[in-house]
Order: sequence, then C-alpha cells, then structure tokens
Amino acid sequence: MAEEKKRTRRANGESAIYLGKDERWHARVPMGYKDDGTPYRRHLTRPTRKELVDEVRRLEKQRDEGSARQPGKPWTVAKWLEHWVENIAKPVVSENTYAGYEVAVRVHLVPRVGRHRIDRLEPEHLESLYRRMQSAGSKAGTAHQAHRTARTALGEAVRRGHAAKNAAALAKPPRMEEDENEVEPYSVDEVQSLLLEVNKRRNSARWMLALALGLRQGETLGLRWSDVDLDNEYLKLRRNRLRPKYEHGCGEAAPCGRKAGYCPVRVQVRRETKNTKSRAGRRAVPLPGPLVVMLRSHREAQARERAAAGNLWTESEYEYVFTKALGGPLSPNTDYHDWKRLLEDAGVRDGRLHDARHTAGTVLMLLGVPDRVIDQIMGWEPGGAARMRARYLHVTDPMLKEAARKIERAIWGAPENLAVDKDQDNEA
Repeated sequence: MAEEKKRTRRANGESAIYLGKDERWHARVPMGYKDDGTPYRRHLTRPTRKELVDEVRRLEKQRDEGSARQPGKPWTVAKWLEHWVENIAKPVVSENTYAGYEVAVRVHLVPRVGRHRIDRLEPEHLESLYRRMQSAGSKAGTAHQAHRTARTALGEAVRRGHAAKNAAALAKPPRMEEDENEVEPYSVDEVQSLLLEVNKRRNSARWMLALALGLRQGETLGLRWSDVDLDNEYLKLRRNRLRPKYEHGCGEAAPCGRKAGYCPVRVQVRRETKNTKSRAGRRAVPLPGPLVVMLRSHREAQARERAAAGNLWTESEYEYVFTKALGGPLSPNTDYHDWKRLLEDAGVRDGRLHDARHTAGTVLMLLGVPDRVIDQIMGWEPGGAARMRARYLHVTDPMLKEAARKIERAIWGAPENLAVDKDQDNEA
C-alpha cells in the first residue's frame, strides 16, 4: 500500500493517479489551458483504482479528440442558442435562413429546453419537446425545423468543446406524414384554365414564368429589366427577392401601438435582394415565344402605369420587372395571396405557389427535354440534380399509359399484328 501512495515524477501532459488520505483514488488529468494561459486540470475521484483508470482513459480520449468540456461555467441551452444564432450563424447564413433559425430558437427551443445545461441535455429532452409541440398544434414540419436548428447549433457547441455529444443528432424527430410532402402537379387543362384567368390580371407574365419555367418566387420578384433580353428571347437569373423585415420608426416617445410591419413610419431593415448563392442558381433561361409577347406587353403596361401615377410612382434603382400598382417591389406575402386568389378565380384546386415549380418540371420531362437542360432551367446543382429530379418530376397518368403501350408492343407485338392473328384464329 505504501508503494501505491508514493508519487513519482511524471512526463509533461501525463495524468497523476494517487491514493488520498481519504482512502479514495484521485487523479489530476491535464486538459489544456484556460483563457488566461494557465494550465487546466480536471480532478477525478473513485473508490477503486480500476474505476479511476477507466474514467481517466475516457476523459483523455475526449481531450485528444477535442470533445471534452472546456473550463469555465457551463453554458445553458438558452444561453448557447441565443449566442449561436446571433453571433455565429447570423454573419454567415442568408437572411431567410437566419429568420428560420431565430424563430425556432426564440419560440420553440429556449422556452422549453433552455434551462438545461448544454452538456447535460439528453435526446429524450428534445423528443419530449417535439411531442409537446405537436400536441399544442404545431405541424411535424415545424418540429423538424426546431430539430434541424438544434442539431446545427449543438453541433457547433461540440466542435468548440462546450459539450461532449450532440443530443439533437441522437434524437429522433417526428415522422413526416407522406401526404404532407406529396405534391400533385397541375394538369395541362388546369394550366390552361389558369392561363385564361392570368390574362385578365396585372403582372400576368409573373404567373406564367412560374408555371412554364418553374421560377422560384424569390427569383421572379427579384427579376430586373436589365436581366431580360426579349430580342434574344432569354432571361438571366442572378438574385432573389428577400422577405421584408421592418422595425418601428415612431419612437418610444410616441409609440403607434401596432406591430412593426404596420407602423405608419416603419423602417425597412433588411436589404431587398441578395445574389443567388449557388452557381447553378445563376443561370440563363430560354423564353418561349408567347412569354416574350407577354413580357413585351407587360413592359408597355408598366410604362403606362408609371406615366399615370406621376409623382406617386415609387422609383427604384433596380427597375423591377414586377412591381406594385404605384411602383416599388412586390411583397412576397402579397404575391402569395394573389396566387391563392388566382386559383380560386380560375376554379382550380388549391395548392402551394411552389407547386407551380413542380408542374413546370414535370411538363419539361413530359416533353422529353434532356435532363441536363431541365437542370439548367430549374437551377439544380450537378451533384444534387438527380435527387432534385426525383423530388420534383412526377410520373403522370399519360406517362403511365404510354409505358403500358410500350410494354404491349414489346411483349404482344403491334396492335395491327394482334388483329391479324385474331382473324386467322377465327378462320381456323
């Protein structure tokens, strides 16, 4: 026992293990350095030497892998998420991505799991959160958004040594029902019904760009006349319209009492557009002849509106293709409600605005357009194009019937041959 109590000189960075006066085994494990540069050691104690050695080895492995908790007061989930979303995520992600993160953190994660220490958060805590969200009326997709946000934020905490594991990566998010993601593209008859109604409206070309070419909402609303070449019949997609964000302009001395978006002197705090982040998103798209005609007519109508509005016209340095009646960029929210009214007035079943993009992709496939050209028009990255085609291009009834006819010809022969064989059987 006396030999076991004796301490010997250790190499730099080696853990010290010894039997204390309390008859328990102790260890001092070097873990690196504190913020001020002084060495940081973790103290462990166990009743037996074997238990202590096992724990020391586990901690040393975490230290060497960079996953051990660093010195200092542990983060709570709330403090880490709030720090992460504002100081780590916000400077490097798009405004729309940040907005999604911020809502998930503020509305769902912090109020429900924020009091846990980040290094003691368990997958079961998050799984319970997802169940409670759905019990309170949230859709599975909303719970998934909270899950993805937590997984990203906690992954960064693990990389920085604030937690040993990512509880969200281990947690099981709620199952997404198949019908939530199921999309039925509009048929040719439905598109023609929409076309008849579209021709009665302002900005009619806006909707045909979605139905015929599959342009995303942000791409269409961010389109400028400098991006459109009607003589050569193509347009260039280079930027997206962002959803506006406002702050009060009324001041604390005389608050208007409304939400920021409805403040009479509201201030826009988010830029109008941002450049498309992917190379595939920056692309040239061919314009069918009828769309060229629609865009020419639209440009003339816009010039008449500008002249009639006079000083009331809102000038914009960007010269958007689609504007409000008195100028200025269209709001994505207004555009969404216009789409819903269009469907209702045309007598076409309800659907998301993004379903128009599914429709355009499916029509391109029906027409036999090569995959590479479809990818160019739709703006899909080469590495993920096959996955996106599987998601967006839908097998329709006409395609299934054509496949059945091909099988019939291959196995049973051409229809006329079948008729000849049948006549011969009757004569026999």
